[in-house]
Amino acid sequence: MTEKAAAAIERLMQLHPKGFDLSLDRIRGLLEKLGNPHLKLPPVIHIAGTNGKGSATAFCRALLEAGGFDVHVHTSPHLVHWHERYRLAAPGGGRLVSDDVLADAIERVAAANDGQHITVFEILTAVAFVLFSEHPADVVVMEVGLGGRFDATNVITDPAVSLIMPVSIDHQAYLGDRVELIAAEKAGIIKKDCPVVVG
Repeated sequence: MTEKAAAAIERLMQLHPKGFDLSLDRIRGLLEKLGNPHLKLPPVIHIAGTNGKGSATAFCRALLEAGGFDVHVHTSPHLVHWHERYRLAAPGGGRLVSDDVLADAIERVAAANDGQHITVFEILTAVAFVLFSEHPADVVVMEVGLGGRFDATNVITDPAVSLIMPVSIDHQAYLGDRVELIAAEKAGIIKKDCPVVVG
């Protein structure tokens, strides 16, 4: 990781509040300051669930790219490096965003946030929307971070399709302690008149 990227990540980690409420208000306010990049995206495949989100995301990307589509991908969490969360469309298959491009995007989003109470994931999701709105693609595959209903990715108002993978007990402090409560939170990505696939 470059020094510039490491410094941007370090500043980002200092933003995270000790406690936060589940709400889309913060991300919506930030995105408005950024010119609503989430409204400038190509069709979005929105993926939630407890198990298999990453595999479904990779499978969707592979199928779309094999069909000749240029695909942006947002996943969470990263495995080793922060930039793994963002794959930009490119001929012959996507490429991970570079450290310096990621650092610049984080700095721009953090500057727009102007010190307001916000989570790291909300900043990182705004970064995805900014990057994806500035680079051409045919499709975006976007993975939910936590739950669905109040996840920062759920500002997507008209996905091409919502995909819900298998649901089980996870993040009980935020989503509830019964599978039906957790399923209801994940079903929050379902939008009127948009197709839904349940895995």
